[in-house]
Amino acid sequence: MLERIAGKISRGAGINRAEALRLLTETDLLAVGKLADGIRRKRHPHNRVTFVVDRNVNYSNVCVSKCKFCAFYRNDGDTDAYLLDSETIHGKIQELVDRGGTQLLMQGGLHPTLTIDWFEELFRGIKARFPQVQIHSLSPAEVIHVAKLSGLTMPECLKRLQAAGLDSVPGGGAEVLVDEVRLEISPNKIGWRDWAAVMEEAHAQGMRTTATMMFGSKEKPADIVEHLFRVREIQEKTGGFTAFIPWTFQPSNTELGGTTATGVEYLKVLALSRIVLDNVDNIQASWVTQGARMAQVALFFGANDLGGTMLEENVVAAAGCSFRMNIEEIIDLARGAGFIPAKRNTLYEILEEY
Repeated sequence: MLERIAGKISRGAGINRAEALRLLTETDLLAVGKLADGIRRKRHPHNRVTFVVDRNVNYSNVCVSKCKFCAFYRNDGDTDAYLLDSETIHGKIQELVDRGGTQLLMQGGLHPTLTIDWFEELFRGIKARFPQVQIHSLSPAEVIHVAKLSGLTMPECLKRLQAAGLDSVPGGGAEVLVDEVRLEISPNKIGWRDWAAVMEEAHAQGMRTTATMMFGSKEKPADIVEHLFRVREIQEKTGGFTAFIPWTFQPSNTELGGTTATGVEYLKVLALSRIVLDNVDNIQASWVTQGARMAQVALFFGANDLGGTMLEENVVAAAGCSFRMNIEEIIDLARGAGFIPAKRNTLYEILEEY
């Protein structure tokens, strides 16, 4: 079976769902990792590992979705609920720019009152003051929520957000793109088809996006495989995904609870992602949830990107996971694994090699 799959990969033929499930559930980790590493080396022969200098500004923690896996959200009126004003947000972006940052990842909860006017004013203000910053913000769930609150269709909402300064859309809120799983862990959030619809529309409007997967909660191996193939099928239609980022559920302080996936499980899903997503250029290692050492190992299991320096990160930290790395540490991490570190922007254009 492994020889047949390896032969298909060497010919550039994509594997099918049954083969992917066998790799995930029956095949040795190192064998799957070797296949993924071979694909990474062929796709990225320059031996370069990229990263972006970014900041994740959570403009609010008020959310009506109340996902069971989330430790970050608050109800409107809670003593620690907040909504940042534009002056505070601009101050955070100035710190990002002062450190050579280029990407602003901005996400919050599904706030009960923020309509599109609030976001348009915010984005225009950011672009006027920081034209060099790429606004990589708002998950598909946020886009649909803002559209509904504003009496707009989703395509109209995206078009207006883009006109105001939105450059690209992060793949947050994907969790697992199987509705049976979503109903169990996030019953008030959009279904997988709505997530896909936002991504396809963003691509149609000329915006690039990323795709993510949060695994290790209530999904089965077949659900992980289905998620990967749904991302691959969207990419076949649009070609709009720049990268895929799998990361593990962090159970601390959440209603869902449980245990997190092991390092072995993380590496296997990461490697399978590289194998299945043969039409997505970049696979990102999640040092934010796995730590620096595991991220370094991930570079030999299919990953070619280390994501962002994350000058600020609050959502995963709320679940008790608070790894941190600065630019120098990311450069050392890549070099220590034998790669050439390179700073990129949101679109994976190389800005500087080290």
